[in-house]
Amino acid sequence: MIPLQSSVFTSTLLFGTLGMLLLTIALIVFIIFHQRRVIRFQLKMQQMEAEQQKVLLRASIKLQEEERQRIAADLHDDAGPLLATARLYLTENLVNQDKSQQLQSIFSAKQIIDETIQLIRNISHSLMPPTLKNFGLESAVNDFFQKINGSGSLNVNCRFHDYKIRLRPEKELIVFRIIQELINNILKHSNSSFIHLTQHKGEENMLIRLHHDGRGLTQDDFERLSKSNVGLGLKNIQSRLKVIHGDILYEEDTSQSFFKVTIDIPRDIDER
Repeated sequence: MIPLQSSVFTSTLLFGTLGMLLLTIALIVFIIFHQRRVIRFQLKMQQMEAEQQKVLLRASIKLQEEERQRIAADLHDDAGPLLATARLYLTENLVNQDKSQQLQSIFSAKQIIDETIQLIRNISHSLMPPTLKNFGLESAVNDFFQKINGSGSLNVNCRFHDYKIRLRPEKELIVFRIIQELINNILKHSNSSFIHLTQHKGEENMLIRLHHDGRGLTQDDFERLSKSNVGLGLKNIQSRLKVIHGDILYEEDTSQSFFKVTIDIPRDIDER
């Protein structure tokens, strides 16, 4: 009996060892395949992020190019002909005219030059609104909202709770352009009756929130549209936010009576 028991024990030990070995091998194989799946997933995510960065870069370049083309068109189509007309009044024949004709030519040229100066000033203001430059984001947004209210189409208002320390000028301009784009989208697509903007300051960030009672977007809608071939305005918002390392959140209020858009802007040390 003893040799038989020893044989059974040896067989059991052998099968147990073999089972543990197979289990270990299976576990190692599982880990290897799982790591490969994780690596493939990470590579896919990196590719998707890289593609998204390309989309945002293309949108940003397209936005800049459109702005350059608009400025070039304004200068070529408007300022160019005005200056050419003014030049006609100030040719060498001016000295051969009698005094009354000279005065009339000079007056006409002056009017045209004044008009050209105003045109160039308007182009300059579109690049950097003077209210924003001189008085800051709060004043610029208030001025923008007053112009919308003046149309009588809907009620808009804003309230800045704590904006004593201004953002850097280039960041203020980007935030102002984002607000303009958001308002423009709401006016075009939402059929709202009111828009309310609030600003709050955190320890390391600033929150700007827009409320409106029209048709709005959720975050899923924003992510989907910003990655599609449509929604250039949304791509512009996303590309501008990337420059200032900001975030945006679209959501519907739990009451389902209005939509909210929240912009989260990190503040630099000198802006806190």
